[in-house]
Amino acid sequence: MSFTSPAPMPLEDLHPGRPPVLHVPAPAPADPAAWAAGHRDTLHGLVAEHGAVLVRGLGLRDAGQVGSVFGRLAPALMADTEAFAPRRTYAPGVYSSTVWPANQPMCMHHELSYTHRPPGLLLLACLTAPATGGATGLADSAAVLDALPPELVQRFEQEGWLLTRTYNDDIGASWTEVFGTEDRSAVEEHCRANAIEFAWQGDGSLRTRQRRPAVVRHPVTGRRCWFNQIAFLNEWTLAPEVRGYLVDVYGPEALPFNTRFGGGDPIGEDVVELINTVYAEHTVREPWQSGDLMLIDNIRTAHSREPFEPPREVLVAMGGPHLPVPASEGSTR
Repeated sequence: MSFTSPAPMPLEDLHPGRPPVLHVPAPAPADPAAWAAGHRDTLHGLVAEHGAVLVRGLGLRDAGQVGSVFGRLAPALMADTEAFAPRRTYAPGVYSSTVWPANQPMCMHHELSYTHRPPGLLLLACLTAPATGGATGLADSAAVLDALPPELVQRFEQEGWLLTRTYNDDIGASWTEVFGTEDRSAVEEHCRANAIEFAWQGDGSLRTRQRRPAVVRHPVTGRRCWFNQIAFLNEWTLAPEVRGYLVDVYGPEALPFNTRFGGGDPIGEDVVELINTVYAEHTVREPWQSGDLMLIDNIRTAHSREPFEPPREVLVAMGGPHLPVPASEGSTR
């Protein structure tokens, strides 16, 4: 019996300000899933080396094809739990990108970094590229950490960060959507198992608080990484008119989501602006083309979504659940 080795891959395209781009030789493979299986080690090696890789020329055309590719690259796709906004489910573990206004950016963050076991790998596939904008920006979390003021890092490293949520039926995902059940006892069981404080309100809404590490060690390299959604889910990242509306409707203590220092103190607008500025200074981007595939090391690399002109269809999957180790408890590698 003989085996045919995959065709040699071209070297990745490396340019300042852009993520690595790997070009698939034309014509596009007739079976993208088989191609992904044959080049899985190469792709994961590039992610390990660079933190992310964009694969261009694969010619992905539909959700079924994308799901097959995702499954070959990350056999155990994770369910999307505790989401802060709704997603469409295409297949088990395969979702639409988060529903978020097209004219507003989604600031830098690490996917589900507020959960107890966030994904280690993020997979994205573009079926429809936007007319303008909509790039998925990337930022190296170790470089971001090094660029932040040491005293700020030290406080977050000591205290962690706190996510507060108030679930309602008016904005964001409801608690039934977030936890995938209408059974309050099941929600409570999930919260207890995942270190989430919870309190049911008189109107039937739910409030939760969860404290997570802000700086973790990468599970492979041991490097300290700025790993959180402190700025993205903070009230000061919202457009002023949106924040003003939400404060007027819900009050400052019952916003749909907000972040604080781990000890409970509010995070000032100046801190959020500083974090977002450092992210911007370390962002690389490459405009999507229809058919593109991207793999992202979710611990090492933060990602964002820039405003765009619709339509834009990007599918998402997550693999490799990871239990974050606070940097203060990790190795010194």
